[in-house]
Amino acid sequence: MAYKYCVAECWGKGFITHSDASKYQVSGCPGNVWQIPANNQDANLWVNKVAGSFKTKAEAQAIVDAEVAKAQAAWDALPDAQKQAPMNRQRPTAIVLE
Repeated sequence: MAYKYCVAECWGKGFITHSDASKYQVSGCPGNVWQIPANNQDANLWVNKVAGSFKTKAEAQAIVDAEVAKAQAAWDALPDAQKQAPMNRQRPTAIVLE
């Protein structure tokens, strides 16, 4: 499947409605990058509804990469004892957009 990407600030409840989710799949990535199906009119309308801005795949990947790098640097800076805590056991890994 082909995808489009946008950047939009998630405001919480109502950002993605049940109606939206029943018409198309929206996947979130770090940096408020959202992946939507290409050639889907409802998904394009959703981007406008949430005041999103479309990004090329390369632009979206750069945003995601920067956020992952920040998360990795923060994890690397943790003391070893904190890295063993259940919520910190895994270092953030790279994400490759489809």
